[in-house]
Amino acid sequence: MESYLREEVRALDLTKDNAQELKLQVPKGKVHGKRRHLWPLLEENKLCMPYREIFEFFIEAFKTYKPLLSVIKNEYEITLDVQREKIRALEPLKSMFATVSDKCTQKISALKKEENAKIKTLMKEKLYLLKLIDKMKEEKASLQAQVNKLQKNVAEEYLHYRNECDARKLLLADLNEMRSQQLEMTLHQTQDVKSEDIVKLTLALKIARRDLTKAQVELNTMKADYGDVVPRRDFESQEKKYSDLCQQTETLQKDFDQLQKEYDTLLEVHGETVEERNRFYNELQQVLRSSTPRPDWAKCAGVVPGGVDRWRFLAEGKTSNQLVDLLLEEMGAAVLREKDFFPGLGKGDKVPVYLRYEGQVKNRKLNKKNVVNILKDLWKERISAHQQTGWQSSLPEFFLSYLQKRYGDASAFEMAYSIYESIKLYRSNHVMSLSYDILTGKVDEGVYHGLNQMLSNLLKELTAIDSSNSGAVTSKQFNLALRAAFPLKSNEHVQELIEASKCKAESTEDLIFYTALFNEDAEGNTEPFVVKVWNQYIAEKQDYLRELQNELGHVIEVKVDDLKTALYAIDPTIDNLTMDNYIYLAYQVPKEELEQAVPLPVETIIEKLLAGDIRRAGPLPEEASRPAPEEGEQRDYDYY
Repeated sequence: MESYLREEVRALDLTKDNAQELKLQVPKGKVHGKRRHLWPLLEENKLCMPYREIFEFFIEAFKTYKPLLSVIKNEYEITLDVQREKIRALEPLKSMFATVSDKCTQKISALKKEENAKIKTLMKEKLYLLKLIDKMKEEKASLQAQVNKLQKNVAEEYLHYRNECDARKLLLADLNEMRSQQLEMTLHQTQDVKSEDIVKLTLALKIARRDLTKAQVELNTMKADYGDVVPRRDFESQEKKYSDLCQQTETLQKDFDQLQKEYDTLLEVHGETVEERNRFYNELQQVLRSSTPRPDWAKCAGVVPGGVDRWRFLAEGKTSNQLVDLLLEEMGAAVLREKDFFPGLGKGDKVPVYLRYEGQVKNRKLNKKNVVNILKDLWKERISAHQQTGWQSSLPEFFLSYLQKRYGDASAFEMAYSIYESIKLYRSNHVMSLSYDILTGKVDEGVYHGLNQMLSNLLKELTAIDSSNSGAVTSKQFNLALRAAFPLKSNEHVQELIEASKCKAESTEDLIFYTALFNEDAEGNTEPFVVKVWNQYIAEKQDYLRELQNELGHVIEVKVDDLKTALYAIDPTIDNLTMDNYIYLAYQVPKEELEQAVPLPVETIIEKLLAGDIRRAGPLPEEASRPAPEEGEQRDYDYY
């Protein structure tokens, strides 16, 4: 067998690429099963491969290990077949890779040629500009020489005119002297004329009278012809005044028209205000007639756990509606503490995954603070899991896995039911209320992260502006931090936040302890400042969606393009990523399938967007085009 192996291996052409495969290839005409006539077959088959045949000899020879060796051989053959199939499948990819490589090389060469052409063009342009600069320098030098020459000529002309002025003064002096001499000569001549002939004087008088008559006639003719004519200088002056008066008249007319429009608008607004005032007055009268006396809330202290002190602490600064909610929460909490078990909701598809349990579920009787701490830890774990692996599951599924991991499978549903009943009851606590809405699917999970991001940005701005790290800033610094963290808030909303920040006992008129604004009390309730931020966030989202609904107008079925156009109209600075997120919230389809998205009613679109993290990306178009205010001028941000 060894001799046969050496001869067969020597007979193979091992220079080929598939030499290793030839050593193990199955010979043509091979028959599986018992090989009693194996050697003659090997002698006849010239394409047989030695190692495979030697292994089959061993299988036939060792009867005891034949099953095991056959299984091993079959597994190797199956593995080799699989590898051959993979190699055959990868062969086209190899050629395709070579083709792509050639195409990329050609593209790179084409780009290099294009870049070289651009470089040559830029070099030519550079040389042209350098020549142009040299030419401009030469022109500058030439012009400078001309300026110097002209300055020299001006100096010479000035000297010349100065000499002329002096000569004129001398000439005037000479003329005055000659005039005096002429007057003296005239006096002498007058004395000589008296002695002249009277006939000559009479003749001169007649000629003078005739010339006077002629001049008088011409003067009368000129007066008759040009009596109604004004001088050109006066005419041009009057024409200029007339044009100026026309322009002033047009400007005043435009101002008058604008004031007339504003006046009409104010009249309409006044009429609407009067109607609204009358309506409110009528409603007030109806309310006064039908309202009941204000209840004495101090009586509730006897039924609330903790007595008068706790009720005063809970009821401080709350309206009647809030006190009713607070009293209902306290009564519900008392009823909840008396329950020992909750009835299971079953395992139906409509039941949330964290409540799918049959039978009685034990009530863990958690207090409000414990529930808030569990929810905060849940959100921390949720954010940490997202940073590590991304959003792989919904919040209800993650909630169940979190409880199972922390409390075990046996207690997970007990904690889930206890927490669910607590957060359904305590609606005044925004952490519990928001967690309940997200777990029940009423609100998108992004709302919680968006609110936390807003508060985090504000805290960063306050920390950055607090150079002394004392935990306190002035009112002016607090205002600047609010403007930086919330640049789109109106002046009214910013002032509300400033007033809410001064509710803390530590804060003064000029100093605000901002670190205390983010604290919680013993029951997990947040400060009024955080509640105000949350309420403003909801109000701004509702105003934004109200503008969107008005922009959509009377559209019955809203398409994707209609929604995009409306969003760009009310929020021109919105970016593409935010736009895609809003479209996904509205239609719940991937970006690739938006073209096939079914149009939805306006009410459905608004309802879905209201459940998500929706906010304005930039100011309104007229607000963006408005010029920046001068220093000391207050800009009106109240466009909601």
